[in-house]
Amino acid sequence: LQWSLRRATKAAQNTPQNAAELTMRAFIRMACAIRDEGIPAPLIINADQTQVILAQGTKSSYADTGAKQVDVAGQTEKRAFTLMLSVSQGGDALPFQAIYASKDPRRSLPKASSPGFTELVRQGHRFDVSGSSTYWATQSTMRSYVTHVAVPYLQRKKKELGLPESQRCILYIDVWSVHRSAEFRGWLRKAFPWLLLQYCPGGCTSL
Repeated sequence: LQWSLRRATKAAQNTPQNAAELTMRAFIRMACAIRDEGIPAPLIINADQTQVILAQGTKSSYADTGAKQVDVAGQTEKRAFTLMLSVSQGGDALPFQAIYASKDPRRSLPKASSPGFTELVRQGHRFDVSGSSTYWATQSTMRSYVTHVAVPYLQRKKKELGLPESQRCILYIDVWSVHRSAEFRGWLRKAFPWLLLQYCPGGCTSL
């Protein structure tokens, strides 16, 4: 049949043509906020989300040798969750947030009896459900991350540095639709007005 094992094709994410300009603008916005508000390094958090695959649907199939386009059924059928990771400019790694696709924590989250679960919770790590059929970040998971991970860390650091509770801090995240939504930004301004949002330009996360 002249077949060979081939990987399915997928378009790569495009870096904006004006990436240098976009990243420079982001840098200047960050620098101005740090200068104007007198924000020390430990009060700047850089957070991002990554996909953790538990069971991956196959991306390979048999097709004609030399084929450039390969269709594969079931390649998007996978089991995964989102991991929210964050570090401070001061070099600290914050507790992670794991986001699972479900509306019911009892059905999707690790059981309390799972090895190491109690210790992870004690250390401040979060296990949240998305409230939907996907494991992507939602309004509720972002509020949970800010309230239970970012804010406790920043408040503790402000005390260590002898700074007032009103001291401004920065959360640097990407431009995911939930992150830049009016709903999330409005909530953050009311709940924690001292926490400033700064965004990594779209398509520039890996730069």
